[in-house]
Amino acid sequence: MMQGKVLVVTGALGALGKVVAEIAQSRGAGIAGIDHAPSQMQATPDRIEIGGVDLSDAAQAKAAIEAAAKHFGRLDALINIAGGFAFETVGDGESATWQRMYALNVLTALYTSRAALPHLVASKAGRIVNIGAMGALQAGSGMGPYAASKAGVHRLTEALASEWKGKVTVNAVLPSIIDTRANRADMPKADFSKWVTPQELAEVILFLASDAASGVTGALIPVGGRV
Repeated sequence: MMQGKVLVVTGALGALGKVVAEIAQSRGAGIAGIDHAPSQMQATPDRIEIGGVDLSDAAQAKAAIEAAAKHFGRLDALINIAGGFAFETVGDGESATWQRMYALNVLTALYTSRAALPHLVASKAGRIVNIGAMGALQAGSGMGPYAASKAGVHRLTEALASEWKGKVTVNAVLPSIIDTRANRADMPKADFSKWVTPQELAEVILFLASDAASGVTGALIPVGGRV
């Protein structure tokens, strides 16, 4: 299902991005990883890492996408994993947190999608997969800035899907809490067995990026694990 596909994965050096890239590459995909962190990897014919990129800057996002397209000669799918989280109540919080969440979660997906769409539409099976959040369907205490930004990702997903219908599919997965080392450290008393694993989430993401998902667009798919 991934054989010969070229996937751009943003946030490729993070907990989820690494797993998505590794699984896709093991199934025959070429991977262009983009991340804010610096890259340590030499480019190979089937993998390039573009590090030190601020995807909330439109020019940097475009330059990274163009570098990926130049390396492989084409792009088939964009998987927007880059993002961030903050827990802050509305009354005690900072306005800057709302702006930072919007930049990290909405603008990163917007700018990379805009830059990638001309390449994706040239593919016979162009795909965009975004990362929303179950916590953005109804915001709890302390979740305001994050949930608002992820709700923005949900609406971006739907608008793009409508605008590019018949040309590129655009979908989002909505995880609950992803079982990562950082989340375990933040919530040491939680029942980790209920959380969705990066591998479980990666399987849904890669399904949406595959030819098998040609009939699915504009979908917001909760992937809640056992929460």
